[in-house]
Amino acid sequence: MSADSSNKGWVVTFAGTGINLALGILYTWSIFKQAIKHSMEKGGPGSFNWDPATLNDPYAVCCIVFALAMILAGKVQDRIGPRVTALIGGVLVGLGFIWISQTTGYASWVLGFGVLAGLGIAFGYGSATPPALKWFPPAKTGLIAGLVVSGFGLASVYIAPLSKYLVGIWGLQNAMLFFGVAFFLVVCGLSLLLINPPPGYKPADTRISGQPLKAAIGEEAGPARMFRSGSFYLLWLCFFIGSGAGLMVIGSVAGMAQASLGEMAFLAVAIMAVGNAGGRIVAGVLSDKIGRKKTLTIMLLFQAALMFAAIPIMATGSAVALVILATLIGFNYGTNLSLFPSFTKDMWGLRNFGTNYGLVFTAWGVGGLVMGRLSQMLQTATGSYTSSFITAGVMLIIGGALTFALKKRPRPIEEKLAPLVARSVIEDRAKREK
Repeated sequence: MSADSSNKGWVVTFAGTGINLALGILYTWSIFKQAIKHSMEKGGPGSFNWDPATLNDPYAVCCIVFALAMILAGKVQDRIGPRVTALIGGVLVGLGFIWISQTTGYASWVLGFGVLAGLGIAFGYGSATPPALKWFPPAKTGLIAGLVVSGFGLASVYIAPLSKYLVGIWGLQNAMLFFGVAFFLVVCGLSLLLINPPPGYKPADTRISGQPLKAAIGEEAGPARMFRSGSFYLLWLCFFIGSGAGLMVIGSVAGMAQASLGEMAFLAVAIMAVGNAGGRIVAGVLSDKIGRKKTLTIMLLFQAALMFAAIPIMATGSAVALVILATLIGFNYGTNLSLFPSFTKDMWGLRNFGTNYGLVFTAWGVGGLVMGRLSQMLQTATGSYTSSFITAGVMLIIGGALTFALKKRPRPIEEKLAPLVARSVIEDRAKREK
């Protein structure tokens, strides 16, 4: 890989990270939900008047729309490139937030935050990772995927306190207007930096006897072939469990922290975001070293242990323990977002990566919808999160067991040929020395 190509690859990588730093506002929903709940309790003209059981609905709908739209976004990205795809995403997210800034209606928030913003997040997020991966060799797949998606997880570090501040001085509606305009400008601006490598570009991978080898390219397969693979369904189910359990906590963490931290509950959201982003990078690097399968098994079982540990921790009311718990849960959840795109690239290649990962990513949306809605219903019915944690913990243990059925990554074409290439280089050198 030339220095110029490497520089372009890093520009694309950090542009994608920047786009995700804006789109990660999804993870700050618990802050907005608390403001809506406070408005409902206060009442009066212009207040929100929703059924308490529906408080998570805009967030849950956004998750499912985001996931389903990833299929369309992936196809658009594969056909016309990442730049236009991300630009569409910036426009849609901006429109969605500007719309909800003008209303307190339940249906309008579901459509504005859930549908429009969900579509925009899908187009922006779906166009950030593929071009970055194409600039780098397979040995860096986990690292690059982790860096790009870390922006999405890290977003709450600044959005949570900023949201709390803006809601306090301007009110929820004006805060939404600010975010709509700001993220329209940021996402659309950074989209101009997203470019694919030129046709025929192959990143250098390793060197044998001073001779560069072409990058290992995964076995190329489209959606039809992917659907015929049992690994797809196992991956989908593991992603559903891992993401659903994490999103259940992320969507409600501000409410959980309210009793312990009071007005500073937004800090739990911000600190958890550090864990979320860190998990994406650590899992990406670790999976490059020990393999995706081992890394996924470790993270799912660790997350299960945290869910069961959350029950006594919540009972103690300790603010410090709660923040540590939220950070670790965020860390484990974040690992999903770098592991599964890496799995997808390893197993089915880059040619149809946008579409293929869009299909795999539907598991994230279904998990968020099912677990987010279930968590709110259980909390409303019981007044606690105990049932939600038990349900999530059991599901995560099942997910950890399912990983043992995953097949090893199919050996890439050039990886299969690498021993032959190495032997040929050695033989040629021996002949020259004679």
